[in-house]
Amino acid sequence: MATPYKPKNILITGAAGFIASHVTIRIIKNYPDYKIVVLDKLDYCSNLKNLLPVCSSPNFKFVKAQTHVDNSFGNSFEFTMNNVYGTHVLLEACKVTGQIRRFIHVSTDEVYGETDADAVVGNHEAAQLLPTNPYSATKAGAEMLVMAYGRSYSLPVITTRGNNVYGPNQFPEKLIPKLILLAMRGKPLPIYGDGSNVRSFLYCDDVAEAFEVILHQGEVGHVYNIGTKRERTVLDVAKDVCKYFNLESEKAIQFVVDRPFNDKRYFLDDAKLKSLGWVERTPWQEGLRKTIEWYVANPDFWGDVSGALVPHPRTSMMPSYGGSEDIKGILSKFTIYNQTNTVVSQTSEDASQMQRDSSFQK
Repeated sequence: MATPYKPKNILITGAAGFIASHVTIRIIKNYPDYKIVVLDKLDYCSNLKNLLPVCSSPNFKFVKAQTHVDNSFGNSFEFTMNNVYGTHVLLEACKVTGQIRRFIHVSTDEVYGETDADAVVGNHEAAQLLPTNPYSATKAGAEMLVMAYGRSYSLPVITTRGNNVYGPNQFPEKLIPKLILLAMRGKPLPIYGDGSNVRSFLYCDDVAEAFEVILHQGEVGHVYNIGTKRERTVLDVAKDVCKYFNLESEKAIQFVVDRPFNDKRYFLDDAKLKSLGWVERTPWQEGLRKTIEWYVANPDFWGDVSGALVPHPRTSMMPSYGGSEDIKGILSKFTIYNQTNTVVSQTSEDASQMQRDSSFQK
Protein backbone atom coordinates (compact mmCIF):
# COMPACT_ATOMS: atom_id res chain seq x y z
CA MET A 1 0.00 0.00 0.00
CA ALA A 2 1.21 3.48 -0.87
CA THR A 3 2.28 5.94 1.81
CA PRO A 4 -0.81 7.89 2.95
CA TYR A 5 -1.13 11.21 1.16
CA LYS A 6 -1.77 14.37 3.20
CA PRO A 7 -2.92 17.34 1.11
CA LYS A 8 -2.60 20.98 2.12
CA ASN A 9 -4.82 22.76 -0.40
CA ILE A 10 -7.84 21.20 -2.13
CA LEU A 11 -10.03 22.54 -4.94
CA ILE A 12 -13.42 20.85 -5.30
CA THR A 13 -15.55 21.70 -8.34
CA GLY A 14 -19.32 21.36 -8.24
CA ALA A 15 -19.21 21.41 -4.45
CA ALA A 16 -22.72 22.86 -4.07
CA GLY A 17 -24.08 19.73 -5.72
CA PHE A 18 -25.34 16.66 -3.92
CA ILE A 19 -22.40 14.24 -3.70
CA ALA A 20 -19.63 16.84 -3.65
CA SER A 21 -21.28 18.83 -0.85
CA HIS A 22 -21.27 15.77 1.41
CA VAL A 23 -17.62 15.13 0.53
CA THR A 24 -16.74 18.79 1.11
CA ILE A 25 -18.40 18.93 4.53
CA ARG A 26 -16.73 15.71 5.64
CA ILE A 27 -13.25 16.86 4.62
CA ILE A 28 -13.66 20.33 6.15
CA LYS A 29 -14.89 18.99 9.47
CA ASN A 30 -12.42 16.10 9.74
CA TYR A 31 -9.33 18.00 8.59
CA PRO A 32 -9.34 21.60 9.88
CA ASP A 33 -5.73 22.03 8.76
CA TYR A 34 -6.65 21.44 5.09
CA LYS A 35 -7.49 24.54 3.07
CA ILE A 36 -10.58 23.92 0.94
CA VAL A 37 -11.64 26.08 -2.01
CA VAL A 38 -14.84 25.16 -3.85
CA LEU A 39 -16.02 26.21 -7.29
CA ASP A 40 -19.59 25.86 -8.55
CA LYS A 41 -21.46 27.33 -11.52
CA LEU A 42 -24.65 26.98 -9.43
CA ASP A 43 -26.54 24.84 -11.90
CA TYR A 44 -30.21 23.99 -11.31
CA CYS A 45 -29.26 20.94 -9.22
CA SER A 46 -26.78 22.87 -7.07
CA ASN A 47 -27.78 24.54 -3.83
CA LEU A 48 -25.62 26.77 -1.67
CA LYS A 49 -27.70 25.69 1.31
CA ASN A 50 -25.90 22.35 1.00
CA LEU A 51 -22.74 24.10 2.19
CA LEU A 52 -24.19 26.25 4.96
CA PRO A 53 -22.95 23.86 7.70
CA VAL A 54 -19.36 24.84 6.85
CA CYS A 55 -19.69 28.33 5.35
CA SER A 56 -18.10 29.94 8.42
CA SER A 57 -15.27 27.42 8.72
CA PRO A 58 -11.87 29.16 8.64
CA ASN A 59 -10.46 26.56 6.23
CA PHE A 60 -13.25 27.00 3.65
CA LYS A 61 -13.69 29.41 0.72
CA PHE A 62 -16.41 29.50 -1.93
CA VAL A 63 -16.07 30.89 -5.47
CA LYS A 64 -19.17 31.15 -7.67
CA ALA A 65 -18.36 29.98 -10.97
CA GLN A 66 -24.77 18.26 -14.48
CA THR A 67 -25.24 14.82 -13.82
CA HIS A 68 -28.60 13.59 -15.08
CA VAL A 69 -29.22 10.90 -17.67
CA ASP A 70 -32.74 12.00 -18.68
CA ASN A 71 -31.48 15.50 -19.43
CA SER A 72 -28.65 14.10 -21.54
CA PHE A 73 -31.07 12.53 -24.03
CA GLY A 74 -32.37 15.98 -25.00
CA ASN A 75 -29.40 18.17 -24.09
CA SER A 76 -26.37 16.03 -24.85
CA PHE A 77 -24.23 18.91 -26.16
CA GLU A 78 -24.39 20.60 -22.76
CA PHE A 79 -23.17 17.42 -21.12
CA THR A 80 -20.34 17.21 -23.62
CA MET A 81 -19.32 20.75 -22.69
CA ASN A 82 -19.51 20.11 -18.95
CA ASN A 83 -18.07 16.62 -18.77
CA VAL A 84 -15.55 16.56 -21.62
CA TYR A 85 -14.56 20.18 -22.23
CA GLY A 86 -14.79 21.02 -18.52
CA THR A 87 -12.49 18.14 -17.64
CA HIS A 88 -10.08 19.19 -20.38
CA VAL A 89 -9.94 22.73 -18.95
CA LEU A 90 -9.08 21.37 -15.51
CA LEU A 91 -6.45 19.00 -16.85
CA GLU A 92 -4.78 21.70 -18.91
CA ALA A 93 -4.78 24.06 -15.92
CA CYS A 94 -3.11 21.37 -13.83
CA LYS A 95 -0.53 20.69 -16.53
CA VAL A 96 0.34 24.36 -16.85
CA THR A 97 0.51 24.86 -13.09
CA GLY A 98 2.82 21.89 -12.66
CA GLN A 99 2.21 21.75 -8.91
CA ILE A 100 -0.73 19.35 -8.64
CA ARG A 101 -0.15 16.31 -6.44
CA ARG A 102 -3.56 14.66 -6.95
CA PHE A 103 -6.29 14.97 -9.58
CA ILE A 104 -9.31 12.93 -8.55
CA HIS A 105 -11.74 12.51 -11.43
CA VAL A 106 -15.27 11.40 -10.55
CA SER A 107 -16.90 9.19 -13.15
CA THR A 108 -19.86 6.78 -13.02
CA ASP A 109 -20.68 3.08 -13.09
CA GLU A 110 -22.62 3.74 -16.29
CA VAL A 111 -19.42 3.90 -18.35
CA TYR A 112 -19.29 0.09 -18.14
CA GLY A 113 -22.67 -0.21 -19.79
CA GLU A 114 -25.20 -2.86 -18.89
CA THR A 115 -24.17 -5.76 -16.65
CA ASP A 116 -25.44 -9.22 -17.58
CA ALA A 117 -28.45 -10.22 -15.50
CA ASP A 118 -26.83 -13.50 -14.42
CA ALA A 119 -23.38 -12.05 -13.61
CA VAL A 120 -22.23 -12.95 -10.09
CA VAL A 121 -19.04 -10.88 -10.22
CA GLY A 122 -19.29 -7.15 -10.81
CA ASN A 123 -17.35 -5.08 -13.33
CA HIS A 124 -13.79 -4.59 -12.17
CA GLU A 125 -11.76 -1.47 -12.84
CA ALA A 126 -10.04 -2.93 -15.93
CA ALA A 127 -13.31 -3.93 -17.62
CA GLN A 128 -14.13 -2.54 -21.07
CA LEU A 129 -16.10 0.72 -21.18
CA LEU A 130 -19.36 0.38 -23.15
CA PRO A 131 -21.55 3.41 -22.39
CA THR A 132 -25.12 3.27 -23.70
CA ASN A 133 -26.45 6.82 -23.24
CA PRO A 134 -25.11 10.31 -24.07
CA TYR A 135 -24.38 11.14 -20.42
CA SER A 136 -22.25 8.05 -19.78
CA ALA A 137 -20.55 8.47 -23.16
CA THR A 138 -19.37 11.95 -22.17
CA LYS A 139 -18.15 10.59 -18.83
CA ALA A 140 -16.21 7.85 -20.64
CA GLY A 141 -14.72 10.47 -22.96
CA ALA A 142 -13.64 12.52 -19.97
CA GLU A 143 -11.98 9.43 -18.50
CA MET A 144 -9.94 8.99 -21.67
CA LEU A 145 -8.69 12.56 -21.36
CA VAL A 146 -7.74 11.99 -17.73
CA MET A 147 -5.88 8.81 -18.61
CA ALA A 148 -4.10 10.52 -21.51
CA TYR A 149 -2.92 13.43 -19.37
CA GLY A 150 -1.73 10.99 -16.76
CA ARG A 151 0.36 9.12 -19.29
CA SER A 152 1.50 11.99 -21.51
CA TYR A 153 2.24 14.58 -18.84
CA SER A 154 2.62 12.42 -15.72
CA LEU A 155 -0.30 14.13 -13.99
CA PRO A 156 -1.09 12.30 -10.72
CA VAL A 157 -4.60 11.22 -11.69
CA ILE A 158 -7.05 8.92 -9.89
CA THR A 159 -10.51 8.00 -11.25
CA THR A 160 -13.57 6.80 -9.35
CA ARG A 161 -16.65 5.04 -10.72
CA GLY A 162 -19.60 4.87 -8.39
CA ASN A 163 -23.03 3.31 -8.05
CA ASN A 164 -26.17 5.37 -7.46
CA VAL A 165 -26.02 7.65 -4.42
CA TYR A 166 -28.97 8.79 -2.31
CA GLY A 167 -29.56 10.77 0.86
CA PRO A 168 -30.51 14.24 2.18
CA ASN A 169 -30.17 17.31 -0.07
CA GLN A 170 -30.42 15.45 -3.40
CA PHE A 171 -32.23 17.31 -6.18
CA PRO A 172 -35.57 15.56 -6.85
CA GLU A 173 -35.03 14.73 -10.50
CA LYS A 174 -33.34 11.60 -9.12
CA LEU A 175 -35.40 8.50 -8.37
CA ILE A 176 -35.46 8.34 -4.57
CA PRO A 177 -36.10 12.02 -3.70
CA LYS A 178 -38.63 12.23 -6.54
CA LEU A 179 -40.59 9.27 -5.17
CA ILE A 180 -40.43 10.68 -1.64
CA LEU A 181 -41.70 14.14 -2.59
CA LEU A 182 -44.46 12.73 -4.78
CA ALA A 183 -45.55 10.41 -1.97
CA MET A 184 -45.59 13.37 0.41
CA ARG A 185 -47.87 15.23 -2.02
CA GLY A 186 -50.19 12.30 -2.62
CA LYS A 187 -49.20 12.11 -6.29
CA PRO A 188 -48.63 8.99 -8.43
CA LEU A 189 -45.11 7.52 -8.29
CA PRO A 190 -43.85 7.13 -11.90
CA ILE A 191 -41.75 4.07 -12.74
CA TYR A 192 -40.03 3.61 -16.10
CA GLY A 193 -41.09 0.52 -18.04
CA ASP A 194 -42.00 -2.35 -15.74
CA GLY A 195 -39.63 -1.32 -12.95
CA SER A 196 -37.50 -4.45 -13.27
CA ASN A 197 -34.26 -2.52 -13.79
CA VAL A 198 -31.79 -3.32 -11.02
CA ARG A 199 -29.73 -0.65 -9.29
CA SER A 200 -27.28 -0.52 -6.39
CA PHE A 201 -27.78 2.40 -3.99
CA LEU A 202 -25.17 3.82 -1.62
CA TYR A 203 -25.96 6.25 1.18
CA CYS A 204 -24.26 9.64 0.80
CA ASP A 205 -22.24 9.43 4.04
CA ASP A 206 -20.69 6.14 2.93
CA VAL A 207 -19.75 7.66 -0.42
CA ALA A 208 -18.20 10.71 1.26
CA GLU A 209 -16.12 8.36 3.38
CA ALA A 210 -15.05 6.50 0.24
CA PHE A 211 -13.68 9.72 -1.25
CA GLU A 212 -11.92 10.48 2.02
CA VAL A 213 -10.22 7.08 1.86
CA ILE A 214 -9.31 7.43 -1.82
CA LEU A 215 -7.89 10.91 -1.25
CA HIS A 216 -5.51 9.67 1.43
CA GLN A 217 -4.91 6.03 0.45
CA GLY A 218 -5.59 5.87 -3.30
CA GLU A 219 -2.69 5.19 -5.65
CA VAL A 220 -1.92 7.53 -8.53
CA GLY A 221 -2.85 6.09 -11.92
CA HIS A 222 -5.51 3.79 -10.49
CA VAL A 223 -9.28 3.52 -10.87
CA TYR A 224 -11.53 2.72 -7.90
CA ASN A 225 -15.09 1.44 -8.01
CA ILE A 226 -17.36 2.77 -5.25
CA GLY A 227 -20.08 0.16 -5.08
CA THR A 228 -22.40 -2.04 -3.09
CA LYS A 229 -23.54 -5.62 -3.51
CA ARG A 230 -27.00 -4.75 -2.17
CA GLU A 231 -29.05 -4.58 -5.35
CA ARG A 232 -32.77 -3.89 -5.69
CA THR A 233 -35.18 -3.25 -8.53
CA VAL A 234 -36.58 0.21 -9.13
CA LEU A 235 -40.03 -1.21 -8.43
CA ASP A 236 -38.88 -2.49 -5.04
CA VAL A 237 -37.51 0.97 -4.22
CA ALA A 238 -40.91 2.49 -5.00
CA LYS A 239 -42.65 -0.12 -2.86
CA ASP A 240 -40.32 0.63 0.07
CA VAL A 241 -41.17 4.33 -0.20
CA CYS A 242 -44.86 3.46 -0.25
CA LYS A 243 -44.46 1.48 2.98
CA TYR A 244 -43.07 4.48 4.84
CA PHE A 245 -46.08 6.57 3.82
CA ASN A 246 -48.63 3.79 4.33
CA LEU A 247 -49.58 3.85 0.66
CA GLU A 248 -50.94 0.92 -1.33
CA SER A 249 -48.22 0.40 -3.93
CA GLU A 250 -50.67 -1.03 -6.48
CA LYS A 251 -52.57 2.26 -6.46
CA ALA A 252 -49.70 4.69 -5.89
CA ILE A 253 -47.25 3.41 -8.52
CA GLN A 254 -47.75 4.49 -12.13
CA PHE A 255 -45.80 2.79 -14.92
CA VAL A 256 -44.67 5.23 -17.64
CA VAL A 257 -42.83 5.06 -20.96
CA ASP A 258 -39.24 3.92 -20.51
CA ARG A 259 -36.11 5.80 -21.58
CA PRO A 260 -34.91 5.30 -25.17
CA PHE A 261 -32.48 2.77 -23.70
CA ASN A 262 -32.43 1.88 -20.04
CA ASP A 263 -29.64 -0.40 -18.82
CA LYS A 264 -31.10 -3.29 -16.86
CA ARG A 265 -28.30 -3.53 -14.32
CA TYR A 266 -25.06 -1.94 -13.08
CA PHE A 267 -22.94 -4.19 -10.87
CA LEU A 268 -19.50 -3.27 -9.55
CA ASP A 269 -16.62 -5.18 -8.01
CA ASP A 270 -15.59 -3.02 -5.04
CA ALA A 271 -12.82 -5.27 -3.70
CA LYS A 272 -10.09 -2.81 -4.66
CA LEU A 273 -11.60 0.02 -2.61
CA LYS A 274 -12.26 -2.30 0.31
CA SER A 275 -8.58 -3.24 0.30
CA LEU A 276 -7.90 0.39 1.30
CA GLY A 277 -10.07 -0.04 4.38
CA TRP A 278 -13.42 1.32 3.18
CA VAL A 279 -16.64 -0.45 4.14
CA GLU A 280 -20.28 0.32 3.49
CA ARG A 281 -21.83 1.23 6.85
CA THR A 282 -25.44 2.22 6.20
CA PRO A 283 -28.07 -0.49 5.59
CA TRP A 284 -30.69 0.29 2.95
CA GLN A 285 -33.64 0.61 5.32
CA GLU A 286 -31.71 2.91 7.66
CA GLY A 287 -30.49 5.12 4.83
CA LEU A 288 -33.95 5.34 3.28
CA ARG A 289 -35.51 6.21 6.63
CA LYS A 290 -32.97 8.99 7.22
CA THR A 291 -33.56 10.33 3.72
CA ILE A 292 -37.35 10.32 4.06
CA GLU A 293 -37.16 11.99 7.47
CA TRP A 294 -34.97 14.73 6.01
CA TYR A 295 -37.36 15.49 3.13
CA VAL A 296 -40.37 15.45 5.46
CA ALA A 297 -38.56 17.98 7.67
CA ASN A 298 -37.38 20.08 4.68
CA PRO A 299 -40.20 19.96 2.10
CA ASP A 300 -39.36 23.35 0.58
CA PHE A 301 -35.57 23.04 0.56
CA TRP A 302 -35.45 23.15 -3.25
CA GLY A 303 -38.33 25.58 -3.77
CA ASP A 304 -40.58 24.93 -6.77
CA VAL A 305 -39.49 21.57 -8.16
CA SER A 306 -42.67 20.70 -10.05
CA GLY A 307 -40.70 20.51 -13.30
CA ALA A 308 -38.35 17.93 -11.81
CA LEU A 309 -41.15 15.68 -10.57
CA VAL A 310 -42.53 14.82 -13.99
CA PRO A 311 -41.62 11.36 -15.37
CA HIS A 312 -39.10 12.64 -17.96
CA PRO A 313 -37.68 15.99 -16.75
CA ARG A 314 -35.65 18.35 -18.95
CA THR A 315 -33.23 21.11 -17.98
CA SER A 316 -35.58 23.77 -19.40
CA MET A 317 -38.19 22.68 -16.84
CA MET A 318 -35.89 23.16 -13.87
CA PRO A 319 -35.78 26.13 -11.49
CA SER A 320 -32.97 28.64 -11.94
CA TYR A 321 -30.88 30.44 -9.37
CA GLY A 322 -31.49 33.61 -11.41
CA GLY A 323 -32.82 36.44 -9.27
CA SER A 324 -33.92 34.51 -6.21
CA GLU A 325 -33.67 36.80 -3.21
CA ASP A 326 -33.32 33.75 -1.01
CA ILE A 327 -30.25 32.61 -2.94
CA LYS A 328 -28.79 36.11 -2.95
CA GLY A 329 -29.14 36.16 0.81
CA ILE A 330 -27.43 32.80 1.14
CA LEU A 331 -24.64 33.86 -1.22
CA SER A 332 -24.02 36.95 0.91
CA LYS A 333 -23.13 34.70 3.82
CA PHE A 334 -20.39 33.09 1.77
CA THR A 335 -19.16 36.48 0.55
CA ILE A 336 -18.90 37.75 4.11
CA TYR A 337 -16.88 34.75 5.18
CA ASN A 338 -14.68 34.72 2.08
CA GLN A 339 -13.29 38.19 1.57
CA THR A 340 -9.67 37.15 1.10
CA ASN A 341 -8.50 37.52 -2.50
CA THR A 342 -6.92 34.11 -2.91
CA VAL A 343 -8.46 33.05 -6.23
CA VAL A 344 -7.26 34.76 -9.40
CA SER A 345 -9.87 36.31 -11.70
CA GLN A 346 -9.41 33.89 -14.57
CA THR A 347 -10.27 30.99 -12.26
CA SER A 348 -13.63 32.61 -11.57
CA GLU A 349 -14.20 33.15 -15.29
CA ASP A 350 -13.34 29.55 -16.05
CA ALA A 351 -15.65 28.26 -13.35
CA SER A 352 -18.56 27.84 -15.74
CA GLN A 353 -16.50 25.29 -17.63
CA MET A 354 -15.70 23.16 -14.62
CA GLN A 355 -17.37 19.77 -14.55
CA ARG A 356 -19.54 18.81 -11.62
CA ASP A 357 -18.43 16.52 -8.83
CA SER A 358 -14.71 16.32 -9.53
CA SER A 359 -11.75 17.57 -7.57
CA PHE A 360 -8.04 18.10 -7.84
CA GLN A 361 -5.62 18.47 -5.00
CA LYS A 362 -2.43 20.48 -4.71
